Amino acid sequence: MADLLTTPLNALHRELGAKMVPFAGYDMPVQYPAGVMKEHLHCRAKAGLFDVSHMGQVILRAPGGYAQTATEMEALVPVDLIGLGEMRQRYGFFTNDEGGILDDLMLANRGDHMFVVVNAACKVGDIAHMRAGLPGCEVEEITDRALLALQGPAAEAVLEGMVPGVAATRFMDVGIFASEFGELWISRSGYTGEDGYEISVTEAETEALARALLAHDDVEPIGLGARDSLRLEAGLCLYGHDIDETTSPVEASLIWAIQKARRAGGAREGGFPGAERILDEMVNGAARARVGLRPEGRAPMREGTPLFAAAEGGEPVGQVTSGAYGPTIEAPMSMGYLPKPLATEGTVIYGEVRGKRMPVKVAKLPFTPANFKR
Repeated sequence: MADLLTTPLNALHRELGAKMVPFAGYDMPVQYPAGVMKEHLHCRAKAGLFDVSHMGQVILRAPGGYAQTATEMEALVPVDLIGLGEMRQRYGFFTNDEGGILDDLMLANRGDHMFVVVNAACKVGDIAHMRAGLPGCEVEEITDRALLALQGPAAEAVLEGMVPGVAATRFMDVGIFASEFGELWISRSGYTGEDGYEISVTEAETEALARALLAHDDVEPIGLGARDSLRLEAGLCLYGHDIDETTSPVEASLIWAIQKARRAGGAREGGFPGAERILDEMVNGAARARVGLRPEGRAPMREGTPLFAAAEGGEPVGQVTSGAYGPTIEAPMSMGYLPKPLATEGTVIYGEVRGKRMPVKVAKLPFTPANFKR
């Protein structure tokens, strides 16, 4: 444990009674005394505070300003960044030459530069990838700021009371706000399916900001356990589990993140790694698809559970990539990949758990509707 990295809130997590676990090289809270179920439901009902400081924050600058940065970045991602409005952000992903996903990330137009947030486990590789692939850009890793997420229906009222102006933002807006906790970089986004914010704050002010948020009656700390069940109910992918270097965006049902300008016939068709496969699959379909799965009974089907077309015999046709109990839907839920002919809502297949095949039904994603403020 001694070689694990820590976030600026490590001492506060321990003070709050968190159970700490290694995650992406960091010592992170998996749950607090309330437990995963109560944390999950509190976030859906009021507001939860998440420490996501393990994620990577990067600023990209170029002599030609945002336009040059966006043009260069479009060679690495199948996303329309040139057409991204100022102080807006988009979800995207780095692709490889085979059309697989190297990582998924958030990309923001901050006027004269681009702000990027990448996954913790991939940030070293992602930063190296950007330095190699963006020859005209300065790639600056931000190492003196933490990242917090405030999520849930009460998030707007709580944060507006401390940082006036954030309530006027809409889903995927970004802004730079003055506050008693210094300059805050705030986006209206998150990883729960709820309305909320992600807040970049200087290391020196991180604990003070977290304590101020937690002092509000509507806010409770939330660990990685509930973060996982919240994002799974929302049908959101976890990199390294639901998507990876072998998964195309089409298989992963992420084509909504590829804007018209980058598609076949678009103004800037292709031009990103793996474009030939990805654009072909967008027209002709992929052989498999990511689907929601609703197991019968109360027991979740966890990651790695093999999926079969029949109750007996045959080879596996797919497998579960994420699985947990869904506190909001009061039922187990999973995601996984199936051949296209079986990936239709209502289809019954079978997951093999401890040598016994159990029925599971293909379900529509998300399991819980999103509550973003559009």
